[in-house]
Amino acid sequence: MAQFGSLSDRLTETFRNLRSKGRLTPSDVDGTVREIRRALLDADVALEVVKSFTASVRERALSDEVNKALNPAQQVVQIVNEELVGILGGQQRRLEFAKRPPTVIMLAGLQGAGKTTLAGKLGKWLKKDGHTPMLVAADLQRPNAVQQLQVVGEQAGVHVFAPEPGNGVGDPVKVAKNAIKAAVDQQYDTVIVDTAGRLGVDAELMKQAANIRKAVDPDEVLFVIDAMIGQDAVTTARAFQEGVDFTGVVLSKLDGDARGGAALSVASITGRPIMFASTGEGLDDFEPFHPDRMASRILDLGDILSLIEQAQSAFDEDEARAVAEKIATDNFTLNDFLQQMQQLRKAGSIKGMLGMLPGAKGMREALDNFDEREIVRTEAIIQSMTPQERELPKLLNGSRRLRIARGAGSTVTEVNALVNRFEQAAKMMKTVARGGVPQMPGMGPIPGMHGGKKQQPQTKKKKVGNPAKRAALAAGAPAAPQQAPSGAGLGLGMGKGGKAPSEEELASLQKFLER
Repeated sequence: MAQFGSLSDRLTETFRNLRSKGRLTPSDVDGTVREIRRALLDADVALEVVKSFTASVRERALSDEVNKALNPAQQVVQIVNEELVGILGGQQRRLEFAKRPPTVIMLAGLQGAGKTTLAGKLGKWLKKDGHTPMLVAADLQRPNAVQQLQVVGEQAGVHVFAPEPGNGVGDPVKVAKNAIKAAVDQQYDTVIVDTAGRLGVDAELMKQAANIRKAVDPDEVLFVIDAMIGQDAVTTARAFQEGVDFTGVVLSKLDGDARGGAALSVASITGRPIMFASTGEGLDDFEPFHPDRMASRILDLGDILSLIEQAQSAFDEDEARAVAEKIATDNFTLNDFLQQMQQLRKAGSIKGMLGMLPGAKGMREALDNFDEREIVRTEAIIQSMTPQERELPKLLNGSRRLRIARGAGSTVTEVNALVNRFEQAAKMMKTVARGGVPQMPGMGPIPGMHGGKKQQPQTKKKKVGNPAKRAALAAGAPAAPQQAPSGAGLGLGMGKGGKAPSEEELASLQKFLER
């Protein structure tokens, strides 16, 4: 997920240079603030927000709280993080539901901001949360807007109220009023009104939006703004605030690697919180906006809380426990492997989840090159196997692998690679489940860890005095048998009395083997 990618890269680089300094001088602080100012301006953050932000950061960075800190550079990063949370709105604000249903949510914004798709995303999100939402097609001017909302509603599994065909036909105010009555009659507890937009702010749009607001008296008015809009974001937000007034902001197209900083200005300029973020094209690419978590992502500090929430929503605890038991008892099969991959896909974009890890910007190239379709291809290969083959991969001989490859539209090489990966993964998981440390490919055992052998100091080999014996050893022939040290346990790896060998016995055995 490339949320505010260029801004994040610039700030991360600035702090990397800062961390190399033991203590900070006023010139170091000024240089850092200057770089932050440039990064924010390049990201299209509004000038008045930049001035206020950098002035506050500079004042705090030169204060005693930094001078007395054990690590001044980290203290400055913390200050920037706190100030960034402030311009993003401070505390997260949730939707306020009506005490007496239905709760009415009106969407407003420019044409192309993504209101219609967002209506479907919001409807699906509310449905998952136990609500019964209804979408209202009140955009009757944009060509095929009504049909688009119907398609989105069907994909989201949410009912759409669309009494008028649209394309310039029908009264949007009347449609919105009738929708409230229909919601009461049909017992929908939330109504989401999709309104018309324009290519630019004009009086006609504002009048129509204001009339709809007056007719339905919404509990929430969400201003949908394209995160890639640039400096126009501030002008547009102010115009909508004066003409319609809104209670919250939704950022759409936040997955684009655009500068996107203007969207950060909206909360600070209007005093209205950012409540949701649309992070992709899929209907599930939608999340509540947490200012503190977004600030951490921008500063490459990670967003572990969102990652955990995303995983918890997709993974079933009972299934996870059952899989853990299978791994521990060596019963982990390709069926379980397939099930785990499918649950991982349910959690959302894997690239997006990896991007929530701290320091993810350092993996930017690897993340950009990651192909999520590889998981789909892996699923296809496993699904081309018979149930018996999934349970017992050892059955997969050459002819079976050729059949599987043809069925999955892949090659035998890819099937072989999958089976090898599965066997390695199963072996590693089994080691971990038993409390051991897995041996990574290309690495030896880890000294001092369970399952690894303690490295013994190398002893210099003695030169054999007998010329005939020395010649035999050089030729690879076995030397004359020598008496093994007592209790070394050469046969069974056990020491005296059937116990594990001591350190002294192991050292003695080492010397014996090196003779």
